Parts: sequence; C-alpha cells; structure tokens
Amino acid sequence: MFEALIVPLDCSKLAEAALPYAEELGAKMLSEIVLLTVIGSEDHEKLGNYYNYIKKIKEDTNHYTGKYIENENLPDITTVRRTGDPAKKIIEYALEIDFPLIVMASHGQTGVSRWTVGSVADKVVRAGNTQAVMLIRANESRSDLRDKRLLKKALVPLDGSFKSESVIPYICNIALKLQMELTLLRVLSQNGHSETDTKIYLQDMCKKIEDMIDVNIDYQVGFGSVAETIIDLADELTVDLVAMSTRGMNRNNPLSLGSVAQKVFLAGNTPLLLIRKQ
Repeated sequence: MFEALIVPLDCSKLAEAALPYAEELGAKMLSEIVLLTVIGSEDHEKLGNYYNYIKKIKEDTNHYTGKYIENENLPDITTVRRTGDPAKKIIEYALEIDFPLIVMASHGQTGVSRWTVGSVADKVVRAGNTQAVMLIRANESRSDLRDKRLLKKALVPLDGSFKSESVIPYICNIALKLQMELTLLRVLSQNGHSETDTKIYLQDMCKKIEDMIDVNIDYQVGFGSVAETIIDLADELTVDLVAMSTRGMNRNNPLSLGSVAQKVFLAGNTPLLLIRKQ
C-alpha cells in the first residue's frame, strides 16, 4: 500500500526517533525508505557535515532493517537532500511519490517533546495534500528501540461514519504484514447511540476485518470525551500505535485538523497514524 516511507531528518538525534519505526515498516512491507534531509539554507554547519551524517544514517538503517528480514530481499534505502523551509520541502517531496507514508518525529527543529502550532510536524500534518502521516514522539529517541519489535498492537478509533472507516484498509495492510493485534474503539456521549447498537457495529467491523486478514482483533466501547478516552485507553492497553482518520482542511478554518485528532495529536503519548479523508 505504501510504496515509500519518507523519513524527514534535520541532522538531529531527535528527528532520528522515527527511524526504528520506518525500518520495521519498510522491512515488513518492502516499502522503499527515503531518508529526506532538509536543511535550512542559512545552516552552513549542518550542510558541511551532511555527507558524513547521511552516509552513517543510511548504513545504520540498512543494518537494522535487515534484522527484520530472513532473506536478502531488503527494501531500497535512498537518500534525498533538500534546502529550504523544512515543512514545505517535505510536503513538496511527498507529492512526487505515489502512495507515500511520511514517518516523522514530532519535535520540528525546536527540540520540544510535543507538537506546537507552527512546528514542522504540525505544518506537515495540516497540509491538505499529505494523505498519510505517522508521528513519533521525539522522546522515543532511545538506543534500545532498535532491539525489539515496536509495532505489535494498534488502537483504531471509529465513530460509525464512512470517513472514520477510511483508516481500515491502511491499518489492516500494516497489521497483516506486521502481525499486529487490533482493538477497535467507539466512544459514546450521554446522548449518543445506544451501547447495544454500538457493540453490534463494532462486532460487525471486527467480522469484516477478520474476513480480510488473519489477525487478533477485539473491540472496546468508551464513554465521555472522545479524545481523552482514546488517549487513556491507548495508555491502559499499552498499544504501540493509534490509527485514525482525520478530515481535510475546513473551508472556514484552513488550519483545522479535526477536533478529536487535534487533541490526540497534541496530548497523546503513543505514535499516531493519521489518514486524511477529504
């Protein structure tokens, strides 16, 4: 499904937090891994160190990707360098590739451990032309991450709409290749649908997925604030990924990400896969 995994790098250790996830995905899905280094035109020091830096990163990525594969059929690992505004160049490059997945750390160039308005990750996620983005917390940059499987369980929030279900083909493809366990979640408000109807809906969705792929799948019904329930359950179940769809830009608010996705995006503790549904 994803022909290429684009990993934006800025020559910082924090940006490299995304690499272990891209290595596991690339190895299991045989997707090309593109190491996209974006350096500001004024940053001459990073530009001078670029070649040694990217050579070492490519060697490490090739090594760790190979740990997931028993044969010699390794995915291609390519390097691309762009100079200029990081968010703009990431978005432009993603448009050059069919079916890309951007896998990036959430720190931008500020070094903070969560997204803020105006950061590189924030701008990339909000761009209306980025179909799929996986966001990794920058504080996940630990040396031991590459010593274990990272993506074993995923939480998939749904609201009963076709738009929310647009994430299903993507997460099913990933779950099949990585043998991930899936938990579907629907959160009810006090004035929402009945719990019985919701359970029937989730059971039907589980059955549809089981008919498509052979993975362990379960469901949960939550109550209260949708975003807080997603975040809390992700922590409680110790899932490795939250996968959800988000609407495209709102005409009245071009920075709109969707209220639920926005809150999970800002306050969650788990890597997040966002599929944009226009």
